[in-house]
Amino acid sequence: MREVSTNRRSDYLAALTQEIERKLQKALSNHSQRLQLLQQLFADIALEIDDRARDIILRKEEGDDITTPEDIAGGGCLCFYEVLADHYIKTPESARRILDLIVQLWSQSFVSHIFALLFHKWLFEVPIDESETSIRYGSALVQGANDVFWIDIQTNTRHFFSLFRYLLEEVALIPDRSNKISLQARRDLYLLLSRFILFYDLGEEEILQNFLIHFPTYTNSFLVGGPADYFVIELTDMLQKLKVEPVLIHYLSRMSVLQGLELRMATSTRLKACLYSFTSPGGPAYPTRAVRHAAWNTLDYLFPVGRYPRHVISLFFRLLYPWYWPSSCWNFIMTCIKTIFYYVLGLIISSWESMRRPKNA
Repeated sequence: MREVSTNRRSDYLAALTQEIERKLQKALSNHSQRLQLLQQLFADIALEIDDRARDIILRKEEGDDITTPEDIAGGGCLCFYEVLADHYIKTPESARRILDLIVQLWSQSFVSHIFALLFHKWLFEVPIDESETSIRYGSALVQGANDVFWIDIQTNTRHFFSLFRYLLEEVALIPDRSNKISLQARRDLYLLLSRFILFYDLGEEEILQNFLIHFPTYTNSFLVGGPADYFVIELTDMLQKLKVEPVLIHYLSRMSVLQGLELRMATSTRLKACLYSFTSPGGPAYPTRAVRHAAWNTLDYLFPVGRYPRHVISLFFRLLYPWYWPSSCWNFIMTCIKTIFYYVLGLIISSWESMRRPKNA
């Protein structure tokens, strides 16, 4: 029974591979519809696996010890590219046929996306020509990964979480694998991971410290600083590019991990200025009230010295813009009402519990 299940899984993945080959060949021969075909192929491999396909691919019979991406991800969303990436490690010959077609379409849109999704494990776990890996594939991986991570940012989803986690935990933190790509691609990869690590909630203090230890050297390090400076600079630039409010608030709420990092004065000032730009309404960021409060909380936590003068100065400048007064007064009144309400409610609940508590004889 276990053999039948394994054969069904292999046949299904082989059929998917043939379909990918067919669409790539069609895109190669059909110039007028090439962009549409490649976009459709990218969307197909990024889709979540439906129940029927999940039953075929991931079914485990009694005694089956096969580890699936679902086991690793803890039962979350599982997409086709995750299963195919594992499949191409076990069948590198089928991966090579697809890769040959991708190389012929190298300069087309969505090709780097497809390459990053299908071959991010193959690139580091299958023995291939060293020069070919370091020059061509490394840069394509970083470019494709950057583009698909931005798709998650714009939609506030985590479809490509497994790709990010693999690049962080299985590549960036393992020198033997990260050294398989060129030095420039490796530098770009670490900067890429720095920009998205808080978004995918992998910025725990222990992981972050280990990540910074493995940071590669840069030619301008004597001007910029150490790994922590590069990390914070990339993160600061990322904050200024974010336009999705929930994502921006998510970033701000996760930035407490930066406390304790040894930064140069220029980097610290840059971070402080970036956070301060989100604390005031209006240009250039035009933050919402929720974003302003999240920015204030992060700024006060990371830079506690001078917090009260900052708030006084901010209040003074807000008084210069009368059109903000009505909304500020309304929010202040509502905050006071909520505070009083919850305070009275707490007194009532505590009094009720005291009345119900049995008295000692």
